[in-house]
Amino acid sequence: MAERVRVALDATPLIGRPTGVGSFCAGVLSALARRGDVDPLAYAVSWRRRHAIDGRVPAGVAVARRAMPARPLHLAWRHADLPPVEWFVGRTDVVHGTNFVVPPARDAARVVTVHDLTALRFPEMSAPATQAFPALVRRAAGHGAWVHTHSHLVAQEVVDMLGVDPDRVRAVHSGIPSLPPPDRAAPSRFLPAGTSRYVLAVGTAEPRKDLPGLVAAFDEIAEKKGAEGERRRDLALVLAGPPGWGSAELDAALRAARVRDRIVVTGWVDDATLAGLLAGATLLAYPSRYEGFGFPPLQAMAAGVPVVSTRAGALEEVLGDAAMLVAPGERDALAAALDAVVGSEDLQASLAARGLERAARYDWDRCAAGLTALYRDAIAR
Repeated sequence: MAERVRVALDATPLIGRPTGVGSFCAGVLSALARRGDVDPLAYAVSWRRRHAIDGRVPAGVAVARRAMPARPLHLAWRHADLPPVEWFVGRTDVVHGTNFVVPPARDAARVVTVHDLTALRFPEMSAPATQAFPALVRRAAGHGAWVHTHSHLVAQEVVDMLGVDPDRVRAVHSGIPSLPPPDRAAPSRFLPAGTSRYVLAVGTAEPRKDLPGLVAAFDEIAEKKGAEGERRRDLALVLAGPPGWGSAELDAALRAARVRDRIVVTGWVDDATLAGLLAGATLLAYPSRYEGFGFPPLQAMAAGVPVVSTRAGALEEVLGDAAMLVAPGERDALAAALDAVVGSEDLQASLAARGLERAARYDWDRCAAGLTALYRDAIAR
C-alpha cells in the first residue's frame, strides 16, 4: 500500500459567506478525508478570524492552530521564500494553496490552484485585488510549485500566458458543490405578482457575468406581441447573487428594461434558498464572458434544470452538448436561445436529461483522486 500523504491545504476561503473557491475547499477536504491514503490538514491565513474555519472544516480534517497573519505574510511571500509554511503547520509532504497563493516551504512539495486567468485575459473585467495573482503564480512556479486547474483550457492558458512548464501543470476537474434540501417556498417569496415561470441566473453582479446582457435578452423575449406574448406574461427573470463592482451597469440595464416589473434581484441567498430557486426554475441562464469552470450551470444540471450558457472560457469543455451554448456577448443569440427553451417543453426535457448525465461526471471523489496523484508526482519530483 502506498505511503500516506500529509497535505496542508489553505482553507481560508471557508471563512465568511460561501464562494466558489470556498465550495471547492469544502468539497476537496471532505473527499480527501474519505481516502485511506491522505491526511489532510486545514490552515487559515488570518489573524483575527483564524478560528472561523473550526466549524466549517469537514469531519476527519485536522486544523493547524498557529496564527498566520495575512497581511505581513502575503507581503513577505511576494518577495521572499520566508517564512516557510512548516513554521505554522509543522511537517507536511505537500502544501496546497487553493486560491492563487501557495506559501513557500522548506521541504514540502507545493501545489497552487489557478481558477482562471481573468486578470490577464480580461483585466478590464477583473477586480483590482486580483491583479497580483498572475505574478504570484509565476513566482511560485518559477520556484518549483505545480499548478492545478479545474479545466484543460485554463491549464493551457497557464502554459501559454504564464510560461509555466507544461509538465508541472495538471487539469483536475472539480466536483459540484452540494446543496441542502430545497426551500420549496423560495420562488413564491421573490416572484412578482402574476408570474409563475422564471429564468434564473446565479452570480455576483460583476462585468464578467454580463447580467446586463441577460436583462436585455430577457426584455426582448418577454415582450413578444400577439398570442405568444400573452403566453409570456407569466414569465419572470430572477437574478440571484450579491451586488458587486458591476452593479452600476446592471442597475442601468434594469432601468432601461421594458419589463422591469418582471425582473427580480434577490441579493445574496443561502444554499437552501438557492436550491429552492433552482428546483422551480424553467431554465438557468449563464451569460458569462469568461469562466475557468462554472459551478452554477453544473448545479442546475444536477437538479434537472435546463441550461442556456455561453461557450466562454472553459464552459464548452465543462458543459459539452448538455447545454444550449451561444457566443459570449451576442445578445441576439442569447435571446434566441432563451426563446427556444422557454417555448418548448420537449427541448426543456431533452436538455434536462442530458444535463443530469453530464453532471454525473463531476464527482468530488474523482477530484480527490486526481489531486492525490498530483500530490504524489509533486513529491516525487
